Amino acid sequence: MTALRFAVTDGWTITRRDLLHWRRAPSIAVITLLFPVLLLLMFSYLLGGGMAVPDGGDYREFLVPGMAAMVMLFGLETTFTSVATDATRGITDRFRSLPMSPSAVVLGRAGADLLQSLATIAVLIGAGLLVGWRWHNGLGPALGALAMLILLRIALLAVGIFLGLLAADPQAVVAMQILVWPFGFLSNVFTSPATMPGWLGTIADANPVSATVAAVRELCGNPGWPGTSWFAENATLLAVVWPLVLLAIFFPLAVRRYQRLNR
Repeated sequence: MTALRFAVTDGWTITRRDLLHWRRAPSIAVITLLFPVLLLLMFSYLLGGGMAVPDGGDYREFLVPGMAAMVMLFGLETTFTSVATDATRGITDRFRSLPMSPSAVVLGRAGADLLQSLATIAVLIGAGLLVGWRWHNGLGPALGALAMLILLRIALLAVGIFLGLLAADPQAVVAMQILVWPFGFLSNVFTSPATMPGWLGTIADANPVSATVAAVRELCGNPGWPGTSWFAENATLLAVVWPLVLLAIFFPLAVRRYQRLNR
C-alpha cells in the first residue's frame, strides 16, 4: 500500500507539471481541442452528402461515435511526442535521479493526457449535439459508451508512452503519424469493412478501434455497419478485451523501459 501511495502521489506531481504547461501555452491546448471539431464539420457538411448510412440513418449520428474513437487514437501522437521530447531534453533523466516511484512518470503522463482527452471528447460531444447527433438509449448506456472510449484511450496511453521512451526522438512523430492514420481509417469509422477485400475487411473488423466504435454506436442507439464476422458480432466484448490486453502488455513495458533508459 505504501508503494502504491507513493506512486500515486508522485504521479500526480508529474500530472500537475504537464497541466501547468497547458496554462503557459494555451494556444496549443485550444488547437488540440478544436481539431476534432474541424474534422467533424468537414465530414458532416463537405463529405457527408455522398455517404450512405445503413437503413437510411442520419449520417451525423453515424459519424460522431467514430470521430470520438478517432480522437482517442489521435491522442497517441500527443503522448508519443511529449514523452520523446522529455527524454531528448534530459527531463526524464532528471526524474530518474529523484527518489520517486519508477511508475510515477508513466502514471503522471497518463493522467495528464487522459485529462486532455476528456476535455477534447467533451468539446466533440458538444459539437456533435449542435450538428444533430443524439444518444437514444438513456443516460446509463451513454455513460457506458463514454467508459468504452476512456478505456481505449488508457490503453493507447500505455502504447504511446512505451513507444515515446523507445524512440526518444520527437522527430519520429512523423513515423507515428504514418502508422496512426492508416490504423484509424482501416476500421469501421467511415466505411463498412464488408466493402473491402476479404482479408482487409477481416483486419478492419479485428481493429480495436472498430470494436470500440461498434460498441459506442450500439450503446447510443446510433446507426452502424452490419457485420457477419466473429469480430463484428462480438464487438462489445472486444471493446473491453482489446484495451485490457494492450494495457497488460504495454504498461509494464513502459515502466521497464523507463527504468532501463541510458543516462
